[in-house]
Amino acid sequence: MDNIKEKFKDISNEKKLENLKKSFKQLKWYEIIMIIIMVIIAGIAVVEAIVHPETSTNPLWLTIINFISAICGIMCIFFCAKANISNFIFAVVNTFVYAIFLFYHKIYGTFALEVLFYMPVNFISWYIWAKHRDKKLLEKTKAKKLTWEQNVVAAILIGGGGIIYHQILVKIGGAVAWLDAFTLSIGIIAVLLEMFRYKEQYFWWIITDIIAVAMYIVHFDLVYLTKKAIYLIMAIIGYINWHKLNKERNKTNE
Repeated sequence: MDNIKEKFKDISNEKKLENLKKSFKQLKWYEIIMIIIMVIIAGIAVVEAIVHPETSTNPLWLTIINFISAICGIMCIFFCAKANISNFIFAVVNTFVYAIFLFYHKIYGTFALEVLFYMPVNFISWYIWAKHRDKKLLEKTKAKKLTWEQNVVAAILIGGGGIIYHQILVKIGGAVAWLDAFTLSIGIIAVLLEMFRYKEQYFWWIITDIIAVAMYIVHFDLVYLTKKAIYLIMAIIGYINWHKLNKERNKTNE
């Protein structure tokens, strides 16, 4: 037991940088292409805000915020799709800057989700994932799966939550209330599933990413539309990866 404790103490104190480097080396070619696309689109938006501020949909400071959020956001989901603990470094930064964007555009439901829920859960999840590392792939956490009964409960909670949140958002004047409400409801359940390492998080991330893409078509923003489209692609890949990790490396579902 003492040897195990010392091993994980060593991981947390001396090998963080090594695991982060290893995480970057595991990026696939198509992920690198998506990163380049995201950097180009977000970068063009920044240049446009500087050169033609009168036609920009956002002020320059918010466009820069968008750039930071775009890069951190996709790095977070790339690593999360691999069950890689390094994702939380980028998750914390992305949550903070994305919340600024949401508040500015009065998307209050998702703003509440980011600030009141995602931010503290990021740190809790970071701790839980680190305590349940794969025995050989130390940069990864162990993937679990839900029972069918648990999946039914999750669906009921999301449906009821979406209806309740919609009523609240209508009263406070939030934009795109139905989409925002179900993004909030699904997001809460999905992030809890993520925190406790369940692969089914990705079923719900796929749905919430479809909703998010719809939101940024209605409330058009090219940077965030691109970002959420990448999220959707990676959610599908993430489900495949987590299913494989659970089946091959965590058969006891612990």
